[in-house]
Amino acid sequence: MNQSRRTFVASTLAGAAGLATSWAADSASPARPGRVKLAVSTYSYWHFRPPKTPIETVIDKAAALEIEAVDILHQQLESEDRAALQKIKRHAFLNGINLICLSIHQNFVSPDPAVRKQHVIHTRYCLDLAYQLGIPTIRLNSGRWRTVESFDKLMELRGIEPAIPGYTEDDAFGWCIECIEQCLPKAQECGVVMALENHWGLTNSPAGMLRIHKAVNSPWLGLLMDTGNFLENPYEKLEAIADKTVFVQAKTYFGGGEWYTLDLDYPRIASILRKANYRGYVSLEFEGKEDPDQGVAKSIALLRKAFQS
Repeated sequence: MNQSRRTFVASTLAGAAGLATSWAADSASPARPGRVKLAVSTYSYWHFRPPKTPIETVIDKAAALEIEAVDILHQQLESEDRAALQKIKRHAFLNGINLICLSIHQNFVSPDPAVRKQHVIHTRYCLDLAYQLGIPTIRLNSGRWRTVESFDKLMELRGIEPAIPGYTEDDAFGWCIECIEQCLPKAQECGVVMALENHWGLTNSPAGMLRIHKAVNSPWLGLLMDTGNFLENPYEKLEAIADKTVFVQAKTYFGGGEWYTLDLDYPRIASILRKANYRGYVSLEFEGKEDPDQGVAKSIALLRKAFQS
C-alpha cells in the first residue's frame, strides 16, 4: 500500500470513528422534541346522529386537508369483517393517511364479575381489530357507575356521579385495574398500546388516571389526553398527565358545543406538551354544531398554528 493510500485510509477511519463518537454522544443525550403530527377523528364528522359518515369519506377529507392521520371511532365502522377492514386500510394507504387510533368504549365499573368479563372480552376483541387495521393504539375508558342514566344530566353534574349503594370508589378502582391487567397479554401480542382517557368516572381527575396507570405499571398502558374533558382548571390537570401521555385528542367547538363549550388556549396546551417532550399525534375531535367541513378546516388551521408553527 503506498503512502497516499495509507493516509487516505487512516483519515477515513478517523472520520468514521469521529462520526461514531458523535452518534453515541447524540444517542446518550435527551431526546429532542419532534414535530407533532395532526390527525382527525372520524367522530368530528359524526356526533352519534344518523346518517353515519363513512370512514373512507373521512380519509378522503383528511387527505384533502393534508392531515397526516385518521383516528377511527369504533362505533362508526359499518362492518367489522376482515375484508371490510382491509379495504379501509388499503384506502388509507393509497391516500397517504396513517390510521393511528381506534377509539372504543367499555365500562369496567360494575360489581357483577360477568359484566366486567364481557367488557374485557370486548376490549380484547377491539385490540385485535386495531391489529388488523394496522392501528398502534386504542382509546380506553375506565367506565363509570351509571347511577346517572342521562348523559345530558351527567354533563350538568360536570361528570360526577354517586357510587352504587354498598360500594366505594376503591372497589371501582380495583375492578378497573384488574380488567386492564387481563387485557395486557392481548395488547402485547397485537403490539397495540392501550391509552386511558381522561373521561367521566374514575378518570375524571389526574389523580384517578395516575392511580390506575401506576397500579397497572405496563408499557402497554399509557394515558390519553383529551383537552376538553377536564371541565375545571384544565391546564394544571393536563400538565399533571402530560409526561404519561401517549396520544392526544383535541376538542374544538365552532358553532357552539354539542354539550358544552370550552375556550381552550391551544398555544398553552402545545407548550405543556412540548415541555413533556410529547412527539406523537394530536387528533382533532370537532364537537361543535357548525357544518363539519367548515368546523374541521378552521380547527385544523388553529391546531397547525399552535402545534406546528
